[in-house]
Amino acid sequence: MRDIIRRIDAATPPERDRPTDTLRALAILGVVLGHWLVTSLVADSGTLHTASPLRYTPQLAPVSWLFQTLAVFFLVGGQVGAKSYACTRGTYGQWLGTRIARLSRPIAAVLVVWTVAAGVMLAAGADQGTVRALVKLVWSPLWFLLVFAALTAATPLVARLHPLWPLAAVALVDLIRYGLGGPAWVGWVNVVAGWLVPYCLGAAWARGRLRSRTAGWVLLFGGAAVTGGLVRWVGYPAAMVGVPGAEISNLDPPTLAVVAFGLAQCGAALLLLGPLRRVLRRPAAWAAVALVNLSTMTIFLWHQTAMIAVTAIALAAGGALPGLHTVPDGTGWVLARLAWLPVFAGALLVCWAAFRSYERRPPGKRGGVRPVPTPAGLRG
Repeated sequence: MRDIIRRIDAATPPERDRPTDTLRALAILGVVLGHWLVTSLVADSGTLHTASPLRYTPQLAPVSWLFQTLAVFFLVGGQVGAKSYACTRGTYGQWLGTRIARLSRPIAAVLVVWTVAAGVMLAAGADQGTVRALVKLVWSPLWFLLVFAALTAATPLVARLHPLWPLAAVALVDLIRYGLGGPAWVGWVNVVAGWLVPYCLGAAWARGRLRSRTAGWVLLFGGAAVTGGLVRWVGYPAAMVGVPGAEISNLDPPTLAVVAFGLAQCGAALLLLGPLRRVLRRPAAWAAVALVNLSTMTIFLWHQTAMIAVTAIALAAGGALPGLHTVPDGTGWVLARLAWLPVFAGALLVCWAAFRSYERRPPGKRGGVRPVPTPAGLRG
């Protein structure tokens, strides 16, 4: 292990932006842990259906504040995308094809595997509701990657767009939906506008703005204050994720509250850059970040499959177990679920070993884009 750590550190160019890689890794790991903590597959009369502890224990809403980290991922995506496009030597099509390929190959793998799995389960007589719940659990997070791909494709158009414009669009959409009683479908405008806010912040960061700590503090406290006000006095939910049965979801589609919360997260991320830079001088810390960044898509795409596999195997072997198959209606379930997290991580490691090759770039195909220096094949 010490030899691997030394090799990774030695292969890393001095100009590598280690803190940015760390923010990406933390954002993905936050999403994974968040899903594992707020999603339960409840066994009921031979079927499985999803449930959330946030529905039964609303005081757990702060968990979503820690682990709903999508805004940080879009912040980093905007920064890396804008910087990459500015450095390209080829055409726009070559640049876009290279970046989209990094998403499409691993997505294709999970779609094929779960299409076959669903067909096999149905052919074997599995309950249709159970199959539907499992497939939805795996495929529903893909919306985030579709939005990310769309924003990546629009990078040349939005790289210099001020974040206040999409923020204003989000506020207007929420006013129409909730203040004026407008149609619900208009909220889907926020699927793009809402995540365009941190993406544009990332592009501004790539242009050399947001470098001062003042910008980070303004985003952190301003976003937190607006979020608190919207929750306390306007009536937005406190949970920054969707809760089954709730009248309003902050995430599906994004609301002004979750976008304001994302601004606070972006501010915190910018403030962490200095401390992260100091920590990442340690070879062991950087090696851990580098290894996660090599497999961010694999981790994201297969973490729900890992949880499902553990749930199904345990159910077949020993019946309904606390924290795994039971209704998430109290502190006992939460403590039991925490004990299951290492098991989920072990199952995810197996998925990683099986499918990580789909995330690797085919050798020799760079499409005319100037490569970002990378240690041991790390992507930009």
